[in-house]
Amino acid sequence: MAGPLHPSSLNPRVVIVPAIAALAMLGMAAWIGYVACKIEVSAKHMAVLTAKTGLDLSNDDELAPTPDHKGVQIAVLSEGRYFRDPYSWSWEVLPQTEIPDGKLGVRIRLHGENLPYGEFLATKDDQKGILPGVLNPGLYPINPYVEQVELHDPVTIPAGYKGVETNLSGPMPENPNTILVARGLRGVQETALEPGTYYVNPYEKRISQVDCRSQRINLAEERDLGFPSKDGFWVSLDGIVEFRIMPEKAAEVFVTYNENDNGDRIDEEIRNKIILPNARSFCRLAGSDSLGHDFIQGLTRAKFQENFQAEMRKACEPLGIEIIQALITRINPPEKIAGPVRQREIAKQQQKQYLQETLQQQSEQDLAIEKSMVNRKQAVVMADQQVVKLTVEASQKQAVAVTKASELQAVAKIKLQAAKDEAAAVRSRGKAAAEVVKLENEAQAAGWKQAIAAFQGDGLRYARYVLLEKMAPAYRQIMANTADSPLMNIFDAFAPRSEPPRKPAKDGANKEKTP
Repeated sequence: MAGPLHPSSLNPRVVIVPAIAALAMLGMAAWIGYVACKIEVSAKHMAVLTAKTGLDLSNDDELAPTPDHKGVQIAVLSEGRYFRDPYSWSWEVLPQTEIPDGKLGVRIRLHGENLPYGEFLATKDDQKGILPGVLNPGLYPINPYVEQVELHDPVTIPAGYKGVETNLSGPMPENPNTILVARGLRGVQETALEPGTYYVNPYEKRISQVDCRSQRINLAEERDLGFPSKDGFWVSLDGIVEFRIMPEKAAEVFVTYNENDNGDRIDEEIRNKIILPNARSFCRLAGSDSLGHDFIQGLTRAKFQENFQAEMRKACEPLGIEIIQALITRINPPEKIAGPVRQREIAKQQQKQYLQETLQQQSEQDLAIEKSMVNRKQAVVMADQQVVKLTVEASQKQAVAVTKASELQAVAKIKLQAAKDEAAAVRSRGKAAAEVVKLENEAQAAGWKQAIAAFQGDGLRYARYVLLEKMAPAYRQIMANTADSPLMNIFDAFAPRSEPPRKPAKDGANKEKTP
């Protein structure tokens, strides 16, 4: 019998190949197990697990109450990578519940205890039914086997409207006969909602839109209003009523007059139940107290219109309706009395017009007089202002002239004094000059006296001497008629008196004399 083979005696190929094959099979088995156990949950998805093994469910259970029970599990797997035994578990990758923008989601639980009588919201975790609250836009990993999501539109209350909120769930009010309840109780809430967008559960709350803007109703188009006058004539009329629902009483008006035939609109109910009955009642009661021809006259018509608006406001405001304007646009009395009365009324109006024109002319005349008086007063004021101005200017000029005259007077006084001083100086200088002349004359006379004394006191001889002394140097020759020459007569005066006058030559010959 052969013994065991030694390892060194074996072929290496026989050993390595089976080892590699075993490792490959082991790796393949591991990969298959990895792939089979892997749960890959991508973005915006979730995985719903179902247990294949575990405790059995009771007849009342729809889902596995705990992870140890068989069946669909309540909890889900969100985005990520998970590993589960495919023998014990099965799974389903589903998209998450997405609430788009502009929508809201309402959750409905599909398992649990039935709701008690009278309830329709599942307020407890173990109850089946509609859940309170809403889901806003976004992604939610909600198990479709556990809950169902319904999409609804949010409630938008536009500007000019009020939202009347009706709470469909909650505790009942103590007084079941009241039309409005406090917030939180079941029924119509006392406070209306302001304009805006509200995300509310339509199974939990209902919001009704009430138009609080002004509206107008034409009484002629809606109804033919009329009444019998006091004298039995039928008078028809047309009118316009502009009204609006008071915002603070929107909930009360909505509950009182909404019959749910037109949805949230209560305009027709307000027209038919408030506006028209009150308008018809006033017209018949107030119109029957006057005669038919009174409605043609302006005073009666105006008073009727004023009373119509006042009575409509008085009757409608306690009901939550504000009357902005109520007008009677036309009153149609019977034509049999309308013609004569209209002509008389026209005559009265023309008379008033003529009186008014007369008063207007008188007013214009008075106004013209007043304007003339005003213009005259303005002219007088302007004249007074001009007089004051001229007086002030004259006073200023007078003051300037007086100042200048004073200055000139002072200068004249100074000049006068200077003239006096100058005259005194001139007089002094004249006296001095005269004295000098006198002294010079006296000195000269004294000289002459001495000179004449040299000629034995004969002044004539001295004069002839002086004349000849002055003239002698100037003459060289003189040609003159000695008998009748004027030049020679000058010298005759200086001739001695004892000498007889010379007779002129007979032949008239000129004689030469050398001085």
